[in-house]
Amino acid sequence: MTRYIVRRLLIAIPTLIAISLVIFTILALAPGDPLSDLALNPAVPPEVQQRLRASMGLDDPVPVRYVRWASSLAQGDFGYSFQTRSPVSDLLVQRLPTTIMVVGSAYIVAVLIAIPIGVISSVKQYSVFDNVATTLAFVGFSLPTFFTGLLFILLFSVKFGDWGLPTLPSVYRSTVDGEGLEALWNRVRMMIMPIAVLGMFQAAVLTRYTRAAMLETIHQDYVRTARAKGLSSRVVVFRHALRNALIPVVTIIALGIPTIFTGAVVTEQIFRVPGIGALLITSIQNNDTPVVMAITFIFSILVVFFNLIADIMYGVLDPRIKYE
Repeated sequence: MTRYIVRRLLIAIPTLIAISLVIFTILALAPGDPLSDLALNPAVPPEVQQRLRASMGLDDPVPVRYVRWASSLAQGDFGYSFQTRSPVSDLLVQRLPTTIMVVGSAYIVAVLIAIPIGVISSVKQYSVFDNVATTLAFVGFSLPTFFTGLLFILLFSVKFGDWGLPTLPSVYRSTVDGEGLEALWNRVRMMIMPIAVLGMFQAAVLTRYTRAAMLETIHQDYVRTARAKGLSSRVVVFRHALRNALIPVVTIIALGIPTIFTGAVVTEQIFRVPGIGALLITSIQNNDTPVVMAITFIFSILVVFFNLIADIMYGVLDPRIKYE
């Protein structure tokens, strides 16, 4: 196991270098200029603009800029934002708690809902519960989050007010009114709709995978043998079938975890959640390359890392899997 992990980590290094090189080159060659606003400002002399460009290294060749960025990254420095001139790491630290709170909660809720529903649907295949769950999962999987988010705002923030019912805030605010339990409740109310939108979509995806994996597993010979030995249905399902059925599901869950740290771009924009996803969109619009590069590269690292975690979990779930 140790040799396998070390080998995977060594393979990950050139992979991440190649990813960073591709991302940096695309961003460097993309149209747009972070100093375009200054160029339109007649109060800023051209020589001042040129000095700013030189200080940011925007006139240097792309390979030189990449080496400078990679050298700083090796020292744990993501550089400075072109727009705010503040350290990129500070911007990420400011946004990360909100993203983890909203996106992380949604992901946990999705997993806790999807796996039991997927298991029950597979065990009671073609039953009323299975038909309802499958239909809802198909609808949740098919509807994009921007449509669901707007629908939730229209229903819970607008129509509920017209009907005289308590409404939910449509905009996520960094500060909340009140103190103590009142402030906590106001915070929870702001989180309900973003969490519901993200959780519904993720739960639909995981439910479909869990149901399909369980249907394939419960018809295996070893499951029928366990039933023939007189074991209860609960023991057969949860101890024998579910453990092996979770192997493909673990991959989906592991690959989805990086979004907890990098944010949900569309949903954060709809509800104005000040998270990493909203920061990424703003940085792309402003051609703020250091911030975009930091977020995308961190996402790449997390994907590679949780791929490794998923592979390790395979051996935990199925002892037949050996790492050589």
